[in-house]
Amino acid sequence: MGDLRLVELSAATIVAVNNMSLKPGQEQFLAPVSYGIAATVMNPQTTWQRVVVDGDEVVGFVSANFDPDAPQEHFRSVLWRINVDADDQGRGVGRFAVEGLMEEARRRGMDHLNVIYEAGEGGPEAFFRRVGFTPVGETEYGEVIAEVRL
Repeated sequence: MGDLRLVELSAATIVAVNNMSLKPGQEQFLAPVSYGIAATVMNPQTTWQRVVVDGDEVVGFVSANFDPDAPQEHFRSVLWRINVDADDQGRGVGRFAVEGLMEEARRRGMDHLNVIYEAGEGGPEAFFRRVGFTPVGETEYGEVIAEVRL
């Protein structure tokens, strides 16, 4: 790993985030980046979005929501999206992003962090388990709800 840093999503980094590549088969598990970015406009008080940069190159993106008043508990502290550019996967960028997100959740007084994902071969489940998430339930659409205790 080089010099990884988390920086706020900005006009200077948004194009690079939108142009990150995926490995073959990953696109079926990921909504377009623009969906995640749109959440900031809809919920600016609760949305947390950061870009992972290595030196001055954008290598990842992480988006979360912190809403203690959300009607469903698993939406109160939730990792919405994590992307790591295909060429940078497997070198700790995703773990770095999740650790930064966990630190932010603790700073906000949260005692856990959830993630919701679609299970399937080639999907993100193995990554989420490696960084500490454990399945705890399922959405009405059959997606996995997993959490990590902070």
